[in-house]
Order: sequence, then structure tokens, then C-alpha cells
Amino acid sequence: MVVISHFHGDHISGLITPDKKLAYPNAEILVPAGDWKFFMDDGEMSRATGDRMTAVFKGVRAVFDPIGRKVTPYEPGKEIAPGITTVATPGHTPGHTSHIISSGDSKVFVQGDVTHVPWVFVRNPGWHAFYDQDGAMAEATRRKVYDMLAAEKMMVQGFHYPFPSLAYIEKTGTGYREVMVPWSPTI
Repeated sequence: MVVISHFHGDHISGLITPDKKLAYPNAEILVPAGDWKFFMDDGEMSRATGDRMTAVFKGVRAVFDPIGRKVTPYEPGKEIAPGITTVATPGHTPGHTSHIISSGDSKVFVQGDVTHVPWVFVRNPGWHAFYDQDGAMAEATRRKVYDMLAAEKMMVQGFHYPFPSLAYIEKTGTGYREVMVPWSPTI
């Protein structure tokens, strides 16, 4: 099983090989239903403005068209596999989805791109990045997620965090701060 958080190239391009074949031919590919609906809609693609959004649509189609669009869309708020629950986190893309992975009493929030560079967007949640499709929605999502993570003291994993990509979030007077989890070679 391959679980996709959203449809940006750095999160989907590994689904295909350089010769446009499935990289994981025996895996079920789960994609967020909101992104699937938006990015695979020819009408939405025809209304895309600007070089960036045109390129995003083109990149999405370059990945999913060669593989025959063989995917399984999933909805937020559902357990898609034992211990993996989806959470709607829109703004970065319309259907951006994060995941809570749990085992026993332990949980980690795999945030996808709720934020990128932690020392920028965690500490300044009101700042907007050009790659967030809806900046205001991305900010509202970021604040909601980080309030929850701070309150629940849940660990967060970020694709664009430094190794080992794990942190805890604390509230500050102006936003939040990340407390990075140090890497340990032993378990």
C-alpha cells in the first residue's frame, strides 16, 4: 500500500519509473479523494491560471495518466489501514490530507505539507507561502493542527523537517515552536 497526502510532484512523482511504469506494481495506491476530484477534473485544469498551477496540473497528469489512473481515493476521517487514520488538512491543496499513525498508546501525526520549513511556518503560522493553493485556508489548518498537537502532546513528522523529521509542538506568544526529537541509533 502506498498512501499519498497530496498531489504535488515531490509527493507523487515516485509512483512511476522514468519509463512511465508503476514503481510499485503490486501496491494499492491510496490518494486523497479531494485532490483526486480537483486535479483530475478537466474543467478545473482548463481554469488553472499562472505558470505554477498549470505546471502542477501537468505534473499530476504526467504521473497518473501513464498508469491508467489505477488508484483508490480515500476520504478524510477514516481508518484506511489498521492504525492509520486520515485527517483533512486542506489549504496546501484542496484535498491535502494528513495521517495519524498509532500503535498502542503511541501516536505520530504525519502532517504532509501542513507546513514546510519548521523554523519559519511553525513559528509564524500566519505567513503564507506561494505553494499553498489557498493561503488563508492553509493558515487556518496550520493553527488548528498545531493547537491540537500542542494540547495532545502528540509527536509530529514533517517531510521538510531536518532528520529525523520528528518534533513536538509548543504554543508561544506569537505562534508555536518545534522541539525537535533527537536521533538515536538505538531503540
